[in-house]
Parts: sequence; C-alpha cells; structure tokens
Amino acid sequence: MGTRFLPALFLVLLVLGFEVQGAPPPQQDELPSPAFLTQVQESLSSYWESAKAAAQNLDLYSKSTTAMSTYTGIFTDQVLSVLKGEE
Repeated sequence: MGTRFLPALFLVLLVLGFEVQGAPPPQQDELPSPAFLTQVQESLSSYWESAKAAAQNLDLYSKSTTAMSTYTGIFTDQVLSVLKGEE
C-alpha cells in the first residue's frame, strides 16, 4: 500500500503546486508620468544637497582623514620596525 500511495501523493502535490503558482499577473501598460519622475528626482537631489551641507558644516571629513593619516603613519612605522628588527 505504501508504494502506491507515494506516486498518488506526488501527483496531488504536483497539481497543487501548479495551482498555487497560477497565471502571471497582467503587465501594466502605463508608464510613470514624467512629472512624477521629475518630482522624485528633485526631492532626492534636495535631500542629497542638504546632507552634503550638513556634513561640510560638521567638518567631520577633514578631522577623520587627519586622524586616519596619523594612525596609518604610526602603524606603518611599527610594521617596518618589526620587519627590520632591532638595530
């Protein structure tokens, strides 16, 4: 009974799987209006400009690059002294 049950179960699950997939949704023929796209572009551009202005006011970039160059120099000196050894 077990060997006849498996193919029947497989077929039922296969049919149910195809039923769940169903027909693909119809494609939309409408494209977004150019006015809407322009509005989205202007909004994103405005957000980007305000974020850049805020970052420049904080002067975070120059401070962080100065710190990173200092620590990079220290790290480089340490690596070179380890590779050369004590003189």
